[in-house]
Amino acid sequence: MERPGAGGINSSECENVSREKETSEEFEANAMDSLIDMPFATIDIKDCGITDVPHTNLERSKENERISKDQIKKRKKKQKDYQPNYFLSIPITNKEITRGIKILQNAIIQQDKQLAKAMTSDGSFHITLLVMQLLSEDEVNIGIGALLELKPFIEEILQGKQLILPFQGIDTFGNQVGFVKLAEGDHVNSLLEIAEAAKRTFQEKGILAGENRSFKPHLTFMKLSKAPWLRKKGVKKIDPEFYEKFISHRFGEEMVHRIDLCSMLKKKQSNGYYHCESSVVIGELESPSSTVLQRYRQDIPSWPSGDKNGSEPDDAELVRLSKRLVENAVLKAVQQYLEETQNKSKPGDGSSVKTQEADRNGTDSDNNRK
Repeated sequence: MERPGAGGINSSECENVSREKETSEEFEANAMDSLIDMPFATIDIKDCGITDVPHTNLERSKENERISKDQIKKRKKKQKDYQPNYFLSIPITNKEITRGIKILQNAIIQQDKQLAKAMTSDGSFHITLLVMQLLSEDEVNIGIGALLELKPFIEEILQGKQLILPFQGIDTFGNQVGFVKLAEGDHVNSLLEIAEAAKRTFQEKGILAGENRSFKPHLTFMKLSKAPWLRKKGVKKIDPEFYEKFISHRFGEEMVHRIDLCSMLKKKQSNGYYHCESSVVIGELESPSSTVLQRYRQDIPSWPSGDKNGSEPDDAELVRLSKRLVENAVLKAVQQYLEETQNKSKPGDGSSVKTQEADRNGTDSDNNRK
């Protein structure tokens, strides 16, 4: 018998190697079949040494990309459809300020009578804190809830102090919107913090709120967009000469006592102010007003609730019922009190323009946007 040379393999060993190879290939094929039947069969197992499984990562990547594109399209459509129709308002109730603005408006109208239609109507002077879109009664109720939740954040920011806003000087947005400026000071930072807290609170409720531009508190007294036909008559901007005498005029101070959730589109109140869905009272008047609201709240459960089982209304229903009953009465009382105290306690300011009653412009449309 021939002896194998060094490193040689005899026929018996050759057969064993062949059988081992076939067994290995058969085991690998069986393992592949078993893996495909497992719940993680879609996972790419190339790194395990098996290269015949279809790569699903590429397909999954394409699917994720498609979903991402769909989400971007929906987000862009949502932003495109975003048309604010409600806003948080800080009403201006100090008669010294409103009289000064009316004098300013009349001075401008005397120079160009066409601009009368561009003036902000009497009774609706305010500072816009936040704009938002509320498209149904349910969303309005969510907005009311968000406003109530905002109140403790405001109290935390103010730390028991009154927020007093001094107004001085005139400026415009691109010579299209004329406004009274808020004087510089610590009150500006407090107002910016409240505006940011409001935006965060409403957005966390799923409400479309806020604007792309940064918040700049201002008190609008006229805007050309209220009278689009002016452009056809050659009035394309607000001439700075119209208000140059008021460029550094001190209009007075407003003590912030209330924040309202208002509609831009619903009919205004008889006093010229916007339709108000709900309000929160802040500052030193909080306790008396809260007492009044609580008294009405205690009476409401005895009313017919409309529930077939006769059960008492829940908190959401109490809010809806109570706000319609007491908001006008309470807010009028608060506003009257503030006007009286501000006008009695504040001495005349020699730098202010002499006050005079301006003729009320009764032709302004109640349905104009703010």
